[in-house]
Amino acid sequence: MSGRWRVLVAVMVLGLAAGSVRSVQGQAKGHGDPSAIHTDPLNLDPLVRQGYEKFYNLDYDGALVFFNKVTAAHPNEPMAWNYVLLATLFRELYHQDLMDTTYYAHDSFLSNKRTIQIPTSTRQQIDDLTNKVVAMCDARISANGQDKNAYFARGYAKGMHAVFLTLVDHSFASAARQGYQSRNDSEAALKIDPQYADAEMAVGIQQFAVASLPRWVRMIVGIMGVGGNKQAGLDKLKDAAAHGTVTGIESRTALSLFLRHDARYAEALEWQRGLATQFPHDYLFQLEVANLLKDSGKGNEAIAAYEHVLDEAKTPGYFVDPRLQMAWFGLADTQRGYNDIHGAANGYLQAAEQPNCSDWLRKRAQLNAGEMDDLLGDRAGAVRMYQMAAAAGGDQSQAEAAKRYLKTPFSGK
Repeated sequence: MSGRWRVLVAVMVLGLAAGSVRSVQGQAKGHGDPSAIHTDPLNLDPLVRQGYEKFYNLDYDGALVFFNKVTAAHPNEPMAWNYVLLATLFRELYHQDLMDTTYYAHDSFLSNKRTIQIPTSTRQQIDDLTNKVVAMCDARISANGQDKNAYFARGYAKGMHAVFLTLVDHSFASAARQGYQSRNDSEAALKIDPQYADAEMAVGIQQFAVASLPRWVRMIVGIMGVGGNKQAGLDKLKDAAAHGTVTGIESRTALSLFLRHDARYAEALEWQRGLATQFPHDYLFQLEVANLLKDSGKGNEAIAAYEHVLDEAKTPGYFVDPRLQMAWFGLADTQRGYNDIHGAANGYLQAAEQPNCSDWLRKRAQLNAGEMDDLLGDRAGAVRMYQMAAAAGGDQSQAEAAKRYLKTPFSGK
């Protein structure tokens, strides 16, 4: 399966991933009357907005401080628990080096052998929070079939859980079904309130992605009969980006990703640079600009962008917990493409040596560093890297290739 189809399957099942509280001028007036505004009133709470601000600077622990205060004040509101689910889930994905889009675009995402070890307590918390939100929403919908906020909150939780199933468990069929249920809930919210812009994101993602998938892929993930339309999907995402309260930022992120994989790089960069400007301390948004420049063939600009991210990270506190291995790996890949083998060898080695690097990414970097050493004629250095990449214990996704190159030096590019 090509890289393009891999990423489209991934995004299709992501459903509702994350959001940012946007400016809500004109909506706060109806704060006390849920029918007078087009979002859950809780989304307008100052504590929620502060939590999202932390979240979009990747300060997950800081976000949880605010979100936990929200649940204490509103324990019977499903969206309150969704905020906690959001920060808990994405904090774990970030710590597992699963938040770099290069993983989906350029690796065998659906078939790689990576095993992801999630602490049992974290997995249980994510499952419990998801079930809690769904149960609360089920009860509300049973009591009032016109509760648009309950439909949205249920879809939001299922969409996030689909992210987890996709990226952590590679349970694509289950994730696809949850993503489709997220779309159904969002469509239900829109049927009740056509101006409920938050709900347009899940619909837009599904419409675009499904329209891009071949029939056999739909059969694999069990979503035959689900319709899709690329332009309609983009239009929904643009509307959610412009008017969504808690899905505006994620809709812009999805737009950038879809446009990237349709090779519409100029448009994708426009969206991504807007995000990077709005959130200059979001390490991932800055990194994605460099990734887009690399994919668009602007190698020298990409190298400069990666180096800029690495330079910014030298300023204490500029980024919260930056995963520098992602930038070093992207820089090395770009240098490799431009035949700067010395630079690439150093970049891969730097990625492998980052203290917070996941074992999976570390061994990928070690394998690539070994390949560069072989090309440079440093067989001893290459053997050392391959031995580390093939070491027993931990991630084994690179072991086969590493063992092959221990026998026969790498001679490709």
